Amino acid sequence: MSNAHPHPLDPLTADELAAGRAVLEAQGMITETTRFPQVLPVEPDKAAVLAGAPANRRIQFTLLDTATGESADAVVSVTAGELVSHEKCGEGQPPYLFEEYDLAEAVTKASPEWRAAMERRGLGDRIEHAFCAPLAPGYFGREDETGRVIRSLTFLREDDTDSPWAHPVEGLVAHLNLTEQRVLRVEDEGDTPVPEDSGRYGHHPARTTLKPIEITQPEGPSFQVDGSLVTWEGWQLRVGFNAREGLTLHQLTFQDRSVLYRASVPEMVVPYGDTSIGRFWISYFDAGEYLLGKNGNSLRLGCDCLGVIHYFDAFLADDHGQPVRVPNAICMHEEDYGILWKHTDLDGKAEVRRSRRLVISSISTIGNYDYGFFWYLYLDGTIECEAKATGIVFSGAGEPGSASPHASEIAPGLFAPVHQHLFCARLDFAVDGQRNSVYEVDAVGIPVGEKNPYGNAFTWKATELRTEQEAKRHANPATARVWEVRSTEHTNRLGAPTAYQLVPRPSATLMAQPESTVYQRATFATNHLWVTPYAPDERFPAGDRPNAHPGGAGLPAWTAADRSVSDTDVVLWHVFGPTHIPRPEDWPVMPVDYSGFMVRPYGFCDRNPALDLPSAAHGHCEH
Repeated sequence: MSNAHPHPLDPLTADELAAGRAVLEAQGMITETTRFPQVLPVEPDKAAVLAGAPANRRIQFTLLDTATGESADAVVSVTAGELVSHEKCGEGQPPYLFEEYDLAEAVTKASPEWRAAMERRGLGDRIEHAFCAPLAPGYFGREDETGRVIRSLTFLREDDTDSPWAHPVEGLVAHLNLTEQRVLRVEDEGDTPVPEDSGRYGHHPARTTLKPIEITQPEGPSFQVDGSLVTWEGWQLRVGFNAREGLTLHQLTFQDRSVLYRASVPEMVVPYGDTSIGRFWISYFDAGEYLLGKNGNSLRLGCDCLGVIHYFDAFLADDHGQPVRVPNAICMHEEDYGILWKHTDLDGKAEVRRSRRLVISSISTIGNYDYGFFWYLYLDGTIECEAKATGIVFSGAGEPGSASPHASEIAPGLFAPVHQHLFCARLDFAVDGQRNSVYEVDAVGIPVGEKNPYGNAFTWKATELRTEQEAKRHANPATARVWEVRSTEHTNRLGAPTAYQLVPRPSATLMAQPESTVYQRATFATNHLWVTPYAPDERFPAGDRPNAHPGGAGLPAWTAADRSVSDTDVVLWHVFGPTHIPRPEDWPVMPVDYSGFMVRPYGFCDRNPALDLPSAAHGHCEH
């Protein structure tokens, strides 16, 4: 292999993917109908990594026989060149193949029932440019929906360059079995006219009033890169990327002390609040059903990233298990971030230091939506994660000027349903080592009385979250709630435990009712916080295979044991994201909707760690 001595946490290489596939081929496990819906690196043993053991590089290949619909997981050691394990997949389906999207459209368009529905609506002459969207079906326990099922909604286009999302064919749903390559049934309800307002974007005459902004670093950036290892202004970390999660961060240290062992956004659910036949079942798991990383963009200088950029390529497996290079899958750069600290003393002398941050980002496109995942490292030891949702809102049709309790009209006759984008971050903390405890900290008012004689006093209260059930928590902006991860082995110069705080932004949890199937499948999204003791096989908050899964897997199953999370290796799972009531300004392409959280030091440092910043680092300050 080209990388003779990889670090255990390095991303997979093309040579490793090819070598792993070759082992399976030698074992006779690949036939003409074998496909690879998911290929992931196997997380190496944490204790071995921390002890500096040499890499034992392993890959998990999910194998799907498209002729039978049967699937299995095979683990291969590319270090030893051998098959480690092979077992059939359990409940739920593997993610979708790219080729299944084309298959779904072909099967739908060949269906006499679908074509009859189009003819009945007077749309027979527009079939050529129709787009049949392949959509994850959710789970409803229907007798005919066993195995590999997908649904398809129909959208029209003026030609192959048109945006289909502007022209939905309302009330037409095709239900398909992908293994049998047939339509199970077609639902055809109503005769709502197809909206004809244009959804084209990107070709409007450009304004001429904006003057150029030039970002230059004449001496180059302040970071150093050695393979996957990044060093920047007291920070050190490894950058990773895989087909399911996309961007991952590993072994984050600040001032040579550990903060996080691993950080990622391993799942997100997009549940819709519409009751129509074409949308009541929609609850996409964009990582577990579609794969965020496999749908990653190749980022472009001056567009996705601005400044002096370092790009990381990624290597993933295609539907046939062959390695594919994703150039510029990850962008890294520095950017100015305003004032970090400032004070003007009694003599009028001002001291000011400007902030900057290291930006590590990737972008994935899942159908109509685009998601940017941005991790920021700051000079004061703060980490921030920001998700940027953009792209095109999912649409349906209705009577122009009418009102719907579940969808807002964004263009004449075009309605966008209410929905949520609920991300779940997995934060494997290691604050000054692996032994940590978690506290919920609230600001607390004090009733007027002996402890508050003037009525102005308030304080704060820290409550340890000792077990998994105790640690199922909601954010509370009214009390400025944060969750504090404290070292149980290290203290600062004041004698207090060194700590980092998880600071949430206000956001809703899952709006669906407990009786709904999406509630059972996306239970992780019903709390802002879960805490679990580290377990190597607990990676995905909705379970390994949320596609067509009846629910209960992942966090609700793991935390049912109510294990202790006190003085141990803890993992925090944080749910965040926008609840979207679409507006006309979101059409025909949506401005970015921002959501995220911060992880900031609290007594981790003995004083402001940015006191030594040079005052002229960003240019001379003049009075």
